[in-house]
Amino acid sequence: MRSDRRIGIVGGGASTVCLLDALARSDVGGGAITVFDPSPHLWRGRPYQRDVTAVRVNIAPEGMTIRSGDKAHFTRWLAARYPKAQGENDYMDPLCGIKFIPRAMYGEYLEDSARDALVHLAESGWRVSVVRKQVVSADTSDDGVILTTDDGDVSVVDRVVLCTGRGAPPDDYGLKGTPGYVVDPYPLAKTLGQVDPDQDVAVLGSGLTGVDVVLALAAKGHRGRVHMLSRSGVLPTVRQTPLSHQLVHFRPDELRDAALRGETLGLDRLVEMMRAELISAGENPATVLAELDSLDREDPTTRLRRHLAAVDSPDRALRILQYAVPATGPDVWTLLSEEDKSGLIRRHYRAMMSICCPMTAAAAQKLVGLVDRGQLEIVPGVRQVAVAGEGFTFTVAERTTAVDVVINAVNPAVRSTSAMAKPLVDGLVGAGLAQAHPRGGVHVERATSRLTVDGVPDHRFHALGDLAGGSLFFTFGMPSLVDRARDIVDDLLLLEPANGLPAAGTTLQTA
Repeated sequence: MRSDRRIGIVGGGASTVCLLDALARSDVGGGAITVFDPSPHLWRGRPYQRDVTAVRVNIAPEGMTIRSGDKAHFTRWLAARYPKAQGENDYMDPLCGIKFIPRAMYGEYLEDSARDALVHLAESGWRVSVVRKQVVSADTSDDGVILTTDDGDVSVVDRVVLCTGRGAPPDDYGLKGTPGYVVDPYPLAKTLGQVDPDQDVAVLGSGLTGVDVVLALAAKGHRGRVHMLSRSGVLPTVRQTPLSHQLVHFRPDELRDAALRGETLGLDRLVEMMRAELISAGENPATVLAELDSLDREDPTTRLRRHLAAVDSPDRALRILQYAVPATGPDVWTLLSEEDKSGLIRRHYRAMMSICCPMTAAAAQKLVGLVDRGQLEIVPGVRQVAVAGEGFTFTVAERTTAVDVVINAVNPAVRSTSAMAKPLVDGLVGAGLAQAHPRGGVHVERATSRLTVDGVPDHRFHALGDLAGGSLFFTFGMPSLVDRARDIVDDLLLLEPANGLPAAGTTLQTA
């Protein structure tokens, strides 16, 4: 089958690699594909740039494949590119028995996968080009969508996929530009080179990025005190040794079919389904409830020790939840009412992120070791971080502590828009071609990821990744990106627009 589609892809990170691989594996050839990305981290994006080996992915290789339906794709690449010799480090976590690969190495996999996809696309008759420029606007005409770059160059395409990635880390305390303040920690190989080994350091944020910073400081032999600061003090949970489980009540296939049919389920019903799942597995649902309840009550260091001690626990309740949420989350989310969605984010967002995005067991062990040696302090309840002389202070309750350096490890907001993409997205919203979502990003259609305005999908525009997070929420993590990329490609390669939607080149009339 041949296509004369002209496809423009805005952004060149991991989500675009998933998209290109899915396009390359289709049975459609011909047409043109243009990727626009001015960043220095083409194909790797911000998370997977070249960095220290202490910075690892937190998912086993089987969950990091970019290829739909092929969980062994990354594993095969690893075996071919980095065959393990006797006694060599294969990045196996000795506590939980899972291999956690350095992010920089995963970035190599993304680069190689992108190159392979581009070669395959060219061999299939696609005209492929990569433009190292920023797209700042998109307009419509009778000939298609007009994409204009920051230097005024114009490209005309039929379909656009926005793969613009997440925004920059927020500067919550207004410290940007202050000497000794690191606004974005990555790449740690560069930013930590500015930190004297004997300086006292405050790390803002207790999520996975904060863990990365602390581990990288330790790996380079830092001797000063390190304070991991946050308002909540909630650390990621600790990944346990894997135990198999087949979902029988909270089934991904049934939930996906319900989502595709446009059904709605109440949160109470979904909770009851999970309860039935746990009971059928011989687990006590009270274990999960107790974990949720402990989040704001338990001292973070005590919680870390408890989770580390449970790495080999035979209790499968949290493991089942950690498996079920990523496997079903994108579909479950669309089954909920808007009221349930807002309530879930308001009451349980931190718990979901902590439980379903765990740190490695080896990382937890290193953190506990630093705490026991008196070098690391995990500090909840931070009220203020301020400049003080040639350094900084942070305030918790009645206590004020001085530090020399502050490293911002607060994660960019999920569903945020990157600064680079903001002019383009704002322009689309202003022109009535996109609709801002109150939870962030823009409105998209569940089945196709087409941008929607007042519920009407536009076949010319799609969003993949965080920009779609307001509607879909579960847009983070490679499995979600892979599934969504496959759905978008299926829609992109329809030779005729479906459901009576406007043909390419016509303009949707919006109120």
